[in-house]
This record gives sequence, structure tokens and C-alpha cells, in this order.
Amino acid sequence: MAFKLDGKTLPVDVAFKTSDGTQYPANWLRLTSLDEKKAIGITEVADDPTYDPRFYSRSGVAKEINDVTETKNGVEVTTLGLKSNFKLQEKEIAKSLLNLYDWQVIRKLEKGIELDSNVATFRDAVRTAYTTRKTEIDNCSDVAALVTLYSSTEQSDGTYKPNMTQYPIDPNYS
Repeated sequence: MAFKLDGKTLPVDVAFKTSDGTQYPANWLRLTSLDEKKAIGITEVADDPTYDPRFYSRSGVAKEINDVTETKNGVEVTTLGLKSNFKLQEKEIAKSLLNLYDWQVIRKLEKGIELDSNVATFRDAVRTAYTTRKTEIDNCSDVAALVTLYSSTEQSDGTYKPNMTQYPIDPNYS
């Protein structure tokens, strides 16, 4: 919730002055009741809604879930939809996890030295998790389903991080 006085937003924990010149300390808004605020002309207004920018525009309109192909100036142009973009992100996550042990694969090809068994298991699990995640994304019929699929990625501070809960833990860092 936000507070307004004379049409201006009052930031919490900042001193302010009313139109008659009365000065109020920085903690006044936090320490007073709504009735006390109303008595000097302060109104409480709802905060503007916010939308997860991964799925919605600033105004709350859902982004396209599927790729859109248009012809512009005689040239066919495809704009990737949410599904394609999320699958690309998941591919990058899987790739970065597999890259951790590519040196063992190369060593096996060059020198015939077998991969550590826990590394081979890990790499198989990464590929399986990636395939599963692509299927989960493809099975989303609308933006709301994608939001649900990725909902665990929102942090308490309102920021987002890649959802990697479906990927196995690196065997050397567990």
C-alpha cells in the first residue's frame, strides 16, 4: 500500500510536510493508524500491479506462448514464443552442466580412460532432466500453465533465478 497527500505519493520512512506547513518525522507514517493519517488528509491507495516480465508485458498482457511467423517487407520473420525461449534456456542450463565434465569424455576418446561412474550417471541424469523439462514446457497449453511450471523460481526479494530443481546435483559438489 502507498500513501498519498494532496495527490503526491508519500514515501514511507521519509519526513514530509503538509500544505499548511506542518512537518512530520520520517517514522510517522509507519507508527500511526489509518484514522490518524486520514485526519490530516492522507489516503491509502493500492500499489500498481506488477507482472512477471518473463511472461507478461508491463501492462499485464500475456506474451505469445508459441512462435509467430509474419511476413514483413516480403521476408518471413519468426518471433520466438515463450515455449521456444524457455526451451532454449533449459538447453543452456543442461549444456553448462554437461560442460563440467566434457574433459572426461574427451579423455576417454583420446586416451581410452573411462569416465568416472558418478560422472556418467550425472550426465545421463542431466540429459533426462532436460528432455523431461522440454516435454513439460511443450505440454503447457497457456501462459498460466508456464507460470505454474516456473513459479518456484521467484525469490523472496521479488527477483527470479533459473529453476534448476529438476537437474541433478553435480557429484563433485554435493
